[in-house]
Amino acid sequence: MLAATAALSASPALAAPRFQPSWDSLAASYTVPDWFRDAKLGIWSHWGPQCVPEFGDWYGRQMYQQGNRFYEHHLKTWGHPADFGFMQFIPRWKAENWDPEGLMKKYVAAGAKYFMSMANHHDNLDMFASRHHAWNTMRVGPKRDIVGTWAKVARAHGLRFGVSNHAAHAWHWWQTAYGYDAEGPRRGQRYDAFNLTRAMGKGQWWEGLDPQELYTGQNMVIPDGIDTIKAANAWHDAHDGEWLDTPPPNNPGFVKTWLDRQNDLVDRYRPDLVYFDNYGLPLGQAGLDATAHYYNRQSGDVVVTGKKLSPLQRRAIVEDVERGFSDRLRPEPWQTDTCIGSWHYDRPLYERGGYKSGRDVIQRLIDVVSKNGCLLLSIPQRGDGSIDDKEEKVLADMGAWIAVNGEAIYGSRPWRMFGEGPTRLVEGMQNEGGAKPFEAADIRFTTKAGALYALPMAWPEGSLKIESLAGAPGEVRRVTLLGGDDPLPFRLEAGGLVVELPQRRPAFTPVLKIEGPGLT
Repeated sequence: MLAATAALSASPALAAPRFQPSWDSLAASYTVPDWFRDAKLGIWSHWGPQCVPEFGDWYGRQMYQQGNRFYEHHLKTWGHPADFGFMQFIPRWKAENWDPEGLMKKYVAAGAKYFMSMANHHDNLDMFASRHHAWNTMRVGPKRDIVGTWAKVARAHGLRFGVSNHAAHAWHWWQTAYGYDAEGPRRGQRYDAFNLTRAMGKGQWWEGLDPQELYTGQNMVIPDGIDTIKAANAWHDAHDGEWLDTPPPNNPGFVKTWLDRQNDLVDRYRPDLVYFDNYGLPLGQAGLDATAHYYNRQSGDVVVTGKKLSPLQRRAIVEDVERGFSDRLRPEPWQTDTCIGSWHYDRPLYERGGYKSGRDVIQRLIDVVSKNGCLLLSIPQRGDGSIDDKEEKVLADMGAWIAVNGEAIYGSRPWRMFGEGPTRLVEGMQNEGGAKPFEAADIRFTTKAGALYALPMAWPEGSLKIESLAGAPGEVRRVTLLGGDDPLPFRLEAGGLVVELPQRRPAFTPVLKIEGPGLT
C-alpha cells in the first residue's frame, strides 16, 4: 500500500505544472517554437460588428464622443447615440456574404502560413461559442461560431491558427457609452449604456441579455455638469481614454469573467497563437494566469504576444510591434502586426485609394524577416464578411511575388546583419505613416540551407552593389536571380559585390541567391 501511494505521488499527472503564472517561471521555461520562426507571414481577420458602419477604427467608442467625426457620422446616418447605441449594430452584423473557404484560398495563395481570427474586440462581443459570456455570436449577430469556423477552415488548408483577444480594455474603453452631449439640444442626456437594463429587453432581439454585461458597467463615468465639448473630451482623454492594462479597481467580476472566457477560448479551440492587445500581459495576475494555463495546456509549443516588453518579458512571450518598426536585428523572434487600411473596414479609405499596395506589404515583410520577425497582416472585411476588389489585388500581387521568391522567406534565418541602405527606420509602435519609402539601395539579407539571400527593396538601375559583402568572410562562387534561368555575372570590388542584373524582371522586387563556402 505504501509503495502504491509513493508511485501515485510521483505520477507525472500530479507533478507541478511546467509553467507557473509568473514572469520568472514563464521566461525560464519557454522557447519560441520553430513553426512560428519558419512561418513568417500571417493573415488576420480583424472583423466584427464595428465593421457594419464601414467607417473605420474604434467606431464603438468614438460614436459616443461629441465633436468627433465618428459621432457626427453616426448622428447623420443612424441617429443620436441615446436612441441608437452601439449594440444596435450587432443584429445588423449578419455575415451574409462571408465565404471563409474562398477567402482562405486567397490568403494561402498570397503566402500566409498562419491565420488569426479575432475572438473579441474592445466592444466585448465574443465571436465564439463562449460558455462564460452571453454576448456571443452564437446567440446574437451572425449566430455562428466565427472562431470555430475559421479554425476548421484554416487547419484544413494546412495553416497554423491563432486568436486575438482585445477585451481586457473593454472596462474603460466603453465608458464613453455612459456619457452625454455636453452641448446642443440634447445636452446632459445620457447615452444608451447608462440606462439600459436586462428587463428592458423583453420582446426585443436581446431579450434575456443584460446590456451592462456588454458595456461592462459604470466603471469610470464622466460626471454631470460638463458643458463644453472640449472639456468633455479632455475628461475622457485623461480618464477612460488612457491605455490601461490594469484591472478595474472596483469591478473584480470583470477580471474573473475575462479569465474564464480566455481559458475557455484556448481550451475549446486549441490555437497555436494568442495575440493579446496589451502592453505586457492583460489585467495583471489574470494575464499571467491565462498564459501559464495556455502554455501548460499545449506543452509550450505555442505563441503568446504582447507589446512594449521588458528584457525578461521577451523571454516569456513574443513581442509584437503594432504598425511600427524595429531598427535592428533582434535576438528574440518577434512580430509586426499591421493592416493594409484601417483595422475595421473603412469605406471612405477604400474610395480614396488609401490602402497599402502589394509591393508595400512585401517590402515590410522583407524588412521584418531580415530582423528575425514575422508579419501579421490584416485584410479588413466588410460587415457582410466580404473583401473588396482593391484588397483582392493586394493579395494577388503578394502571391505573385511569393510564388517567385518565397524560398528566401519561409524557413529562413537572419544573417550576421539585417541589411544595408540609406533608409533609416525609427524604432517604435504606430509610426509607420511617417516612414520614408524604401529605395533599391535598401537591401535586406536572409539565410537558409547554406545560401545567403539579398533582397533589394526595388529594382536598381543597372547593376546592384552589395556593400556588406566587401571584405566579408567566405567566397562568392555563384549568384542567381530567383525566378531567373542562368547564373548572373558578378565581381567583387573594394566597395562590395557588384552583380549584373538581367533585363527580365520576374517580380516587382528582385531576390538574389548568393552561394559559396563560409558566407553564412
